[in-house]
Amino acid sequence: MSKKHSPETGVSRLKVKRRVGLIALLFLITGSLTYSQPTNWVIDKANGVLGTEFGHINLPFVLGLDLQGGTHLEYEADLSMVPNTEQASALDGVRDVIERRVNAMGVSEPLVQTTRAGDNYRVSVELAGVRDINEAINMIGETPILEFKVINDDPPRQLTEEEIIELDQSENQANEKAQLFLADVVNNPDNFQDKVKEVSEDPDVKANGGDLGFIKDKSEYAKIYEVARDAEVGKVVSSVISTDNTEVVAKVEEKTESGKEVKARHLLIQWDGAMQAGASTTRSKEDALAYVQEIKNEVTPENFADKVKELSEEPGAEISGGDLGWFATGVMVESFEEAVFPQKVGTISEPVQSDFGYHLIYKEDERSIEDVRVSAIQFSKLTRDDIIPPAEPFKRTELTGKQLERAQLEFNPNSGAAEVGLQFNDEGADLFAEITKENIGKPVAIYLDGEPISVPTVNSEILGGRAVITGTFSVAEAKLLAQRLQAGALPVPIELIAQQSVGPSLGKTSVNASLIAGMWGFLLVALFMIIVYRVPGIIAVLSLSIYATLVFAVFKSIPVTLTLSGIAGLILSVGMAVDANVLIFERLKEELKLKKSYSVALEEAFRRAWPSIRDGNLTTLISCVVLYWFSSSIIKGFALTLGIGVVLSMFTAIVITRNLMHIVALPKFVNTAGWFFLKKSDPNKDASNDK
Repeated sequence: MSKKHSPETGVSRLKVKRRVGLIALLFLITGSLTYSQPTNWVIDKANGVLGTEFGHINLPFVLGLDLQGGTHLEYEADLSMVPNTEQASALDGVRDVIERRVNAMGVSEPLVQTTRAGDNYRVSVELAGVRDINEAINMIGETPILEFKVINDDPPRQLTEEEIIELDQSENQANEKAQLFLADVVNNPDNFQDKVKEVSEDPDVKANGGDLGFIKDKSEYAKIYEVARDAEVGKVVSSVISTDNTEVVAKVEEKTESGKEVKARHLLIQWDGAMQAGASTTRSKEDALAYVQEIKNEVTPENFADKVKELSEEPGAEISGGDLGWFATGVMVESFEEAVFPQKVGTISEPVQSDFGYHLIYKEDERSIEDVRVSAIQFSKLTRDDIIPPAEPFKRTELTGKQLERAQLEFNPNSGAAEVGLQFNDEGADLFAEITKENIGKPVAIYLDGEPISVPTVNSEILGGRAVITGTFSVAEAKLLAQRLQAGALPVPIELIAQQSVGPSLGKTSVNASLIAGMWGFLLVALFMIIVYRVPGIIAVLSLSIYATLVFAVFKSIPVTLTLSGIAGLILSVGMAVDANVLIFERLKEELKLKKSYSVALEEAFRRAWPSIRDGNLTTLISCVVLYWFSSSIIKGFALTLGIGVVLSMFTAIVITRNLMHIVALPKFVNTAGWFFLKKSDPNKDASNDK
């Protein structure tokens, strides 16, 4: 009978089995991330059987410029007018501005880096997938623009007589088209969708026959819903529906019940401290309840509206009579809805408490809410906004980044909170004083490249050109804001000195060549390990396969932008992963020559090989850190993938290979096939130690 625990090694076979089970689970998880097609097939089958809606795993590799194709731009920044102590901050600010401009283009995973070559400062921009190099240059190549803006309270421009005529003509033309279409389909609703496809100029509408789906909760179709809810299913609405920007002909396809709404009035009595209670309200909460109980004894459905006008403390109740109209759930406060929806029609409730006071509620009516599925054709017409676009919320002032001398991170001397200090020149100080004087209690927006980066509120007039932006900033947030302000404030022009466009076909060729190189490298390494080390070599290859899934899963999850240099770093890390196994197996040979049992020799091999593995990989990691920290983008990709590969290679060699070697080290197998385990075993010795 074999033992579960070896006294020489302290290795529990049960523990090894558990570890191997965890390794298998890790392989399944990382394999699913690396190659998700089989897992997604299983998810689809599970969703079909269980009725669940689990989503697919979709983590694509992020390819760099040299693999995907795109644009590389190299800029030189002129920092001659910037003090030496502020040059680094200014350059970081320029980089931040370029990143935001690139993001505005919708480019995924842009790479913007700053470097220094002698006395020259450069900014390199890699835009993977961008083919229009001129668009990229135009978007990036401007000096940052910093503006200070105030609330735009200018009255909107009025339409001219010609513009009014143009609006009327557009509406008339759209209505004529709608009337002609209506006349064609009103008596023949079965052909509605076909007619829509014939007339519509919108490709999406042509494809679905004008189907808008259920429209009750779609605010853009509110006017269509108000008409369609009263129309008969299967019929075309008998009149053209006019919305703000279209003339609509609609057909009701389907109706379904989607809740209930009620029509009610209420009478409100408040107490001192209730929400929106007036200054004249002095009664206590208990007095308010007693008063509303007295009113309850006097009101009836017939006199309720009159009593509301006479007694209710809701603003405007003397005119509205407490009429709330029709409303569904989610409109009123919770306690009000909990009372009125179960209430019988035609009754008056007991006093209902809310944050606003005590309510008496008269429920006048209730009805079911129907959602409506509608097919429609919409004929567009001009609107006022098409002729006069809506005004911007903020308008420009004369204060810009030209008058801002400095923006820097500071700390409040009293609270220690992070804030941003601003210092204007003499001209800027006068402009800033005037702006703050005229906008006390109002926001002043700070725009960089047309986007607001801060909207502080003015507390008082600020003289002397010195201001502080406060808020709930973290140190990083305040530093970033100061950096952005500094980028717009300092004269840091950037000049394009080099450009390169990489086509997608070249990138595809590079990917294919890299894949072929990687496959050949893996196969040759695997063949070498199996020939030289037999069964341990097979285990090393299996461990290497798990290593590959780990690496790719990490690359996808971070994600790591893969470049040609990055792939080179990955392939090199494969060799280092094997190198650790070679050290272990060679040490294992030495231990077995000393006539030690396989289990003892294996533990000794790992223990004695570990210092060499650790030191060799640690020096490589130090090189990776140095390369990543001080080099350019091409070398950074190499350093990152190599560093990740080295860390994972140590894990697979010391954890995965070790446990897999133990799991196959069955005494009978080792004794009868010793050659496959690097030596001919001594059956008597192995039997005595490995039973």
